[in-house]
Amino acid sequence: MEHRYDIRDWLPTSVKEVRARGWEELDVILFSGDAYVDHPSFGAAVIGRLLEAEGLRVAIVPQPNWRDDLRDFKKLGRPRLFFGVSAGSMDSMVNHYTANKRLRSDDAYTPGGKAGFRPDYAVTVYSRILKQLFPDVPVVIGGIEASLRRFAHYDYWSDSIKPSVLVDSGADLLAYGMGDRVVVDIARTLNNGFNLHLLRKLNQVAFLADEKYVASLGEAPIRLHAFETCLKNKQAFGENFVRIETESNRMESRTLVEPVGDRYVVVNPPYPKLTEAELDHSFDLPYTRLPHPRYRDKGAIPAYEMIKFSVNLHRGCFGGCSFCTISVHQGKFVSSRSERSILKEVERVTKQPDFKGYISDLGGPSANMYRMGGRDERLCRKCSRPSCLHPSPCRNLNNDHTPLIELYRKATKIKGVKKAFIGSGIRYDLFEPDRDAYLREVIVNHVSGRLKVAPEHTEDGVLKLMRKPSFSLFEDLNRRFHRICAEEGLNYQLIPYFISSHPGCTEQDMQRLSEKVRRLNFRLEQVQDLTPTPMTLSSVMFYTGVNPYTGEKVYVARTQEEKRRQKSYFFTWKKETPYLSRSVKIAKNRSRSR
Repeated sequence: MEHRYDIRDWLPTSVKEVRARGWEELDVILFSGDAYVDHPSFGAAVIGRLLEAEGLRVAIVPQPNWRDDLRDFKKLGRPRLFFGVSAGSMDSMVNHYTANKRLRSDDAYTPGGKAGFRPDYAVTVYSRILKQLFPDVPVVIGGIEASLRRFAHYDYWSDSIKPSVLVDSGADLLAYGMGDRVVVDIARTLNNGFNLHLLRKLNQVAFLADEKYVASLGEAPIRLHAFETCLKNKQAFGENFVRIETESNRMESRTLVEPVGDRYVVVNPPYPKLTEAELDHSFDLPYTRLPHPRYRDKGAIPAYEMIKFSVNLHRGCFGGCSFCTISVHQGKFVSSRSERSILKEVERVTKQPDFKGYISDLGGPSANMYRMGGRDERLCRKCSRPSCLHPSPCRNLNNDHTPLIELYRKATKIKGVKKAFIGSGIRYDLFEPDRDAYLREVIVNHVSGRLKVAPEHTEDGVLKLMRKPSFSLFEDLNRRFHRICAEEGLNYQLIPYFISSHPGCTEQDMQRLSEKVRRLNFRLEQVQDLTPTPMTLSSVMFYTGVNPYTGEKVYVARTQEEKRRQKSYFFTWKKETPYLSRSVKIAKNRSRSR
C-alpha cells in the first residue's frame, strides 16, 4: 500500500506549516541555498533531522529571496537558539560558474534546474542579512562553502586571496566538516543560554577572537602567517596551506590560529570520525526521501533525480587527490555504516513512489572504501599523510573488499530489488590483493553497460601533482576489464574521466594524453577543465605556481585561452576541434626549440 504523506512529515518551511505542528516558537531556523529535499544526501535535511531528534523545533528556509524586501528572512521570526546558514551542497561559485568563469544556465539543486535562485558567495550574503535583521541572534555557518573558506583562501573567481568567510559574513560561529556531532553540541550549549566561553571550547568550530583570548591559549595552537602577509607573499600562503592540510589529516590535531587585521581566526581541532552507531543514527532518521511538496508542478530537481534511488555506505575518503574537496570536508578517515542500517535503507527505497527495482548507486565518496582503514590504529595516530594511496598504498591499510562484496549480494536479495548499480567512482588502485574478485563482481552484477573510473591524466609528472597513480595501472585495468567481459560474454565499456589544465600540465602533456587514449581506442567525453576550488592543493599551486611541499615551480595554464587549448586535446577524434591544429603546431615548435 502506498504511503500517504502529510505536510508534517517534512520539516516546516512556512508560517502555515509551523502552525500546523502547533508551534508558537522555533528553536532553530536553517537557511539553505538548495531546494529542500528531505533526503540523507542533502545537508540541510540531515542537520534539521538531527536537531529534531534532540527534541528541538526546527524549520528550513530554502533558497530565500535576497533581492526583494527580505520577507523570506523575516517570515519565521527569530529562533530561540540560532540561525544556521549553508550555501547548499556545493560552493555557490562552483555552482554558478564554469571552469572558464562563464555563468551556468542551470542549477541542479533547484526545481526545473533553473539558475538564479541563490547569490554568489551565498553564505556571506545570507549571514549579513540575518545579522542586519536580527543582530542579537547567533548565526552559525556551515556546509561545504563555509568549510572550504574557513581560513584565508584563494578565490578563483575573483583571482584573489580572500580572508576567512567569518570576516566577510559577520557570522558568530563556523561549524566545519560534516555537522552531525558539532551542530548538536552547539544546540545543547545554546540551550542553556548564550555562553561564548563554552562555544569556543567545542571541537570542529571556528570563530574570530581578540589577542587576549589567543594569548590565553598559550603555546598550544599552531600560529599561521597573517592574512595580510599572505596577500603580499605567495610563499607564506603556501606554507599556511601545508600546515592546515597536515593538521587536518592527523587523528589528533592542534588548534590553528590565523591573524587577520586586529583579530584572529581560531579553528579548533575536528572530532574523531563518527562511530558506526553515530553514522547509523544520522541515516536512520525519518526522512521522507522526497522533495518538499512546495515544489509540486515546478519541475524535477536534477540533483535529487540522480540520487533518489541511491544509498550511501560510508563517509570520508583517504585518496587525498590534490583537486578534491572530499577529504577536506568529510575527512580522511572512513566511517562506515552497519549492514543493518544500509539494508534497512535499501528496503525503504524499494517502497518509494516510482521505484522500478533498480538501486542507482550503492556507494560513497569513493565507491569501494567501505570498512577500510588502518589495520593498526596506533600507526594511524602517528601519521599525517594526506593520502593513504599516494605515492604508494600504505602498508598498514586494510583494503579487503570482502565485506563490500557480501553487502552487495545481500542488498540484491532484498525483495523488490532487481539490480543494484555502482554509480560512485571506483578506486582501482585499491584492488590489490583481491586482483579480479571485486572487479568481476562489479562488472558482472553491478554495471549497466558502462564502468566509470578516473585516471585523470596519462603523464606521470602531472599525476604526481594530482596525487593519482601511474597511468600504467589504468592500462592494466583496461586489459583486465576487457578480459573479464570476454569471459562473461558482456559487451561493456570502460569510461575514463580526465582533467585538463591541472598545475604542472603543459600542452605537450595534453598532446601525449590525446595520443595515448587514442591508441587505446577511447573517444573521450567524460572530461573537465580544472576549477581550482578553495583549500585544495591544486588551487594553491594554481595561484602560486609552486608546489608548497617541495618549493618546486610548476607550469600553470592560467589564461582562459590556454585552458581552452588544453581542453581541446580531449576531442581529437572530432572534426570540429577549434584549437587543435594551432595547438599541435605550438607544442611541436616549442619542443623543437628546446
